[in-house]
Amino acid sequence: MSRRTLDRRRAGVLLHPASLPGGVDNGDLGPDAHRFIDWLADAGFSVWQMLPVGPTHRDRSPYQSFSVHAGNPQLISLDRVQKQGWLTEAERERTDATETARVHALRSARKRFEQHAEPGEKTAFVAFVNETAHWLEDYALFQALRAEQGERPWWEWPAPLRTRDAQALQAARQRLAEAIGQQRFEQYLFFSQWWALRDHARSRGVKLFGDLPIFVAHDSAEVWARPDLFMLDEEGHARFVAGVPPDYFAADGQRWGNPLYNWDRMTAEGFTWWEQRLATQLRLFDWVRVDHFRGFQACWQIPASSATAREGRWVEVPGEVLFEWLHARFESLPLIAEDLGHITPEVHTLRRRFGLPGMCILQFAFDGDSSNPYLPHNHRSNRVVYTGTHDNDTTVGWYAALPEETRQRLLAYLGHPQETMPWPLIRAALRSVARLAVVPLQDLLALDREHRMNTPGTSEGNWNWRFEWSRLEALDTKWLAGLLQSYGR
Repeated sequence: MSRRTLDRRRAGVLLHPASLPGGVDNGDLGPDAHRFIDWLADAGFSVWQMLPVGPTHRDRSPYQSFSVHAGNPQLISLDRVQKQGWLTEAERERTDATETARVHALRSARKRFEQHAEPGEKTAFVAFVNETAHWLEDYALFQALRAEQGERPWWEWPAPLRTRDAQALQAARQRLAEAIGQQRFEQYLFFSQWWALRDHARSRGVKLFGDLPIFVAHDSAEVWARPDLFMLDEEGHARFVAGVPPDYFAADGQRWGNPLYNWDRMTAEGFTWWEQRLATQLRLFDWVRVDHFRGFQACWQIPASSATAREGRWVEVPGEVLFEWLHARFESLPLIAEDLGHITPEVHTLRRRFGLPGMCILQFAFDGDSSNPYLPHNHRSNRVVYTGTHDNDTTVGWYAALPEETRQRLLAYLGHPQETMPWPLIRAALRSVARLAVVPLQDLLALDREHRMNTPGTSEGNWNWRFEWSRLEALDTKWLAGLLQSYGR
């Protein structure tokens, strides 16, 4: 039904902006992000794939965000704020010390903006607030209230705030006007810097490829603002939560804990919530990966009282109706389906009906026999091939841990290459008929498992990896560009 998203053969790099150098505790949207786009273009890559860019909880997971619309303030570049004249050099230098100093710097920037911004800048700010009011006002109030409530989740707030009593919310807006204004300003900074980054990417022929988690965090502005769209009880607790059933990798399955959607209510409203959510993502990205796409055909519904995912069951959802609705409202729907794991014929049918590309992971290709769908000879053109993703070990780490039998099968399949890992697997991705080949930056840098981004099922030590320019500059961009050209990318 949709115009083909993957229009030609391309190559991309997977790197979350938080992994860039620079910034206080993580990378940001400043000079290093623009420099990375230049590096991609010089090396022949035309796609930058990222993880979700929303505001994260303390665990820093991009897949558990406080909002499906808002940008992560941690990604705001203070260098760019200083360049605009809203931070002094001394204030900028102090932010290198602590995160608290960064918070104070952003507050100072807002005051200076209000006092000294040009009329055109103030007009742009007002226009942004008005255009995004359908989500920004709830988000700003939510974050202000959450800070006032000691960062407790919203279902533990006093009942009038938890249930959004009109008088209680009006009093809160007056009481917390300063904090709400700060939240609006920080979102304006994020989106302004993002659009500047996207303009630069377009000027260099680089597409930005985002990531949309199918589910949302329970403790988020959207669930608090519209509890009727989720399967919650009267006190705001989830009645059912998301996850996946037991399998070879997890005997008890995975209990993610996200509240499930009230699809009856969403359908009755004409999927406006989804339309607005997708519209925000398409203002940020050229393409969007839909995480856990199989959840648009059926969700693993786990009673919230269950400690594991064993007690769950598959419940069908109106994914086909949703995508028909979205296709009618967007000129194009440049989505890519994360269709990994146990995928049923019904899920494949849904993906193909709407022409959505799927994914192939080469690290999954060498278990089983020649029918393994991830083996390159089984690939199709309307796919995205990866050596691994953010949830995989680096290819160097993965290869080192392979059983000898699997390793020999891999080497035989690849023709007993003389190059050391990860390059044989990278070349296999580039050779694939899949129109898009994506390589995590850790693999391009041939890094070991100490540099992996995330280990599923663990809560410590994830989402912190950052690269150094010296490592990247050691790669020969002309050689890389020639390599990609030789594979038609």
